[in-house]
Amino acid sequence: MDILRFITAGSVDDGKSTLIGRLLYDTKQIFADQLEAIESSGRLNEDGQVDLSLLTDGLKAEREQGITIDVAYKYFSTEKRKFIIADAPGHIQYTRNMVTGASNSNLSIILVDARKGVQEQTRRHSIISSLLGIPHLVICINKMDLVGYDEQVYNQIIADYKQFAKKLNAKDITFIPVSALKGDNIVEGSELTMPWYQGPSLLEHLEQVPVSQDFNLDDSRFPVQYVIRPLTAEHHDYRGYAGKVISGTYKAGDKVTVQPSGQTTTVKSVELGGKVLEEAFAPMSVVLQLEDEVDISRGDIIVKAAENLEVAQEFEATVCWMHNKALKPGAKLLLRHNSTETRCVVRNIDYKIDINTLDHLEDVDQIQLNDICRVQIKTASPLLLDKYEDNRSNGGFILVDETSFATVGAGMVSEIEF
Repeated sequence: MDILRFITAGSVDDGKSTLIGRLLYDTKQIFADQLEAIESSGRLNEDGQVDLSLLTDGLKAEREQGITIDVAYKYFSTEKRKFIIADAPGHIQYTRNMVTGASNSNLSIILVDARKGVQEQTRRHSIISSLLGIPHLVICINKMDLVGYDEQVYNQIIADYKQFAKKLNAKDITFIPVSALKGDNIVEGSELTMPWYQGPSLLEHLEQVPVSQDFNLDDSRFPVQYVIRPLTAEHHDYRGYAGKVISGTYKAGDKVTVQPSGQTTTVKSVELGGKVLEEAFAPMSVVLQLEDEVDISRGDIIVKAAENLEVAQEFEATVCWMHNKALKPGAKLLLRHNSTETRCVVRNIDYKIDINTLDHLEDVDQIQLNDICRVQIKTASPLLLDKYEDNRSNGGFILVDETSFATVGAGMVSEIEF
């Protein structure tokens, strides 16, 4: 079965954690001891039922305040698909947490409170999902029970969101009316409460969304994570390169180039768990053996020779700043790209992005926590990069403070200077 990674986002108290709890509860994915723990907590909803948001809000501060602070990950599966859920916080000050959870997602569920309509955080999280290149958006109009399951309310929110979504780079947007508290249209349909809605339930939609086409199978990228040299009597001359195929495909006989050195060779075999494969494709983790003894170490990238790629040391990127200390031009940081780490300098801040309107705010001399900006970066070592819009797996990176080693920024490559 394939895996769908999705994130839930939206404004504060839109019901994100309750929706995930309901999804787990109604698909019978909760262990008995988990259910006993939340029942014994004494927290009940207005109708006297167990508060299902406790299944994801695990931190003490989250339960005390009734909010989500950190990204919570949950796993479940049905007969059709496996799922990894990231429950993101709705507060503005935790925007960086939302970016972290969304970076590896195939789909983003944006919740909208039916009583309040499209809010600032609805727009903010939608824009972040668009900037991160998440291919599928699901707009869940929640708390329909509190507006009497009114179809006109649902249609008005759709109209308001579509007007805003004209600014987004979103290719697939789906609208679903739900009540996470009552369980309407989460797993089962809602023929009794919302007979006017003829679409699938949330779970049915999640099971049907195509994810295989979201992987880039055209541009072959294989960052080396580890060089395997057993040096045993049985494998005296064995030399394998372990890593993850982040995009593209590899098979025996492929002509490849090792970057940044530029050395060329041929794939001898592709192995997984000691067995030889005919072909490996994204996102498989495998071992490549090459025909020639080439100088390769951790951080190098093996690519198809026919792609004739070049490395670069200067590029422009969109960065979400995640640290209390402001980012200023001239800042020196560590840049981690796949399995490569190098020093870099932020040469200039081109502009800050207004997260509510997508307008570019120029003449900015520093970037604060949770701001998103466009910057120019120069690295100490050459890197093999792709534009993020062309290849999410090879176009993303993180920025790390040289002193504390704290992650201070997440970046997406926009333009590359060769």
